[in-house]
Amino acid sequence: MNPRPDPDVPQTLHARRRETVLRRLNRWQAERQREDLADLYVECCGIELGEEFHHREKFKHRMVSNARHPGFDMLVAETGTLVGFVFGIPVDRDGSWWQGFIGGVPPYVEQLTASGHVFAVTDLVVHPYARHHGVAGHLLDRLLGDHHASLGVCLVDEADHGVYAALQAWGWQEIGEVRRAPAGSVLRALVLPVGQRTAAVPGGLAHNTHTQRPEVT
Repeated sequence: MNPRPDPDVPQTLHARRRETVLRRLNRWQAERQREDLADLYVECCGIELGEEFHHREKFKHRMVSNARHPGFDMLVAETGTLVGFVFGIPVDRDGSWWQGFIGGVPPYVEQLTASGHVFAVTDLVVHPYARHHGVAGHLLDRLLGDHHASLGVCLVDEADHGVYAALQAWGWQEIGEVRRAPAGSVLRALVLPVGQRTAAVPGGLAHNTHTQRPEVT
């Protein structure tokens, strides 16, 4: 992991002659831009015709809910226009984030949670044309690095085999399953020990961890 950059200074990277700027949004900025963020989400996640409004509203509700959580953080990637974003929240020390975990949460995960060193990645979206430019990797690395998290976590729908395979290729490890109300759907819980993500798959992830369909090279 690179040294922590100054959060007030936009970070840039070059991808096939395109300059991509990574910029942090605070809670109020994120809420003001939620329509643009929702546009990109709907455009990128391959939603079936007629389902756009439902998924758009669900995304906005999730984003606003996350934005009001203490410690919320969001980064956007821009190349003149918005091409990607990632956001997440610190996992509360009381362990409530793991509610519904089937079986016992691994002791080391409980320990890191209690010490406040776990950060949950809620959404990661990258436009298809930017997926091979390393944008997703830069977004994810900086988000986790800026929080000095020891462990990144995310939940993946058990039916989303493409997402699961992509995360594994990035070095994420499954630790069990979580059953979340009210739908009672089963989600796979994956963790990433920060600093151990492989560089084998550059920037392939896109979309929310429940619905994303990453393109892996």
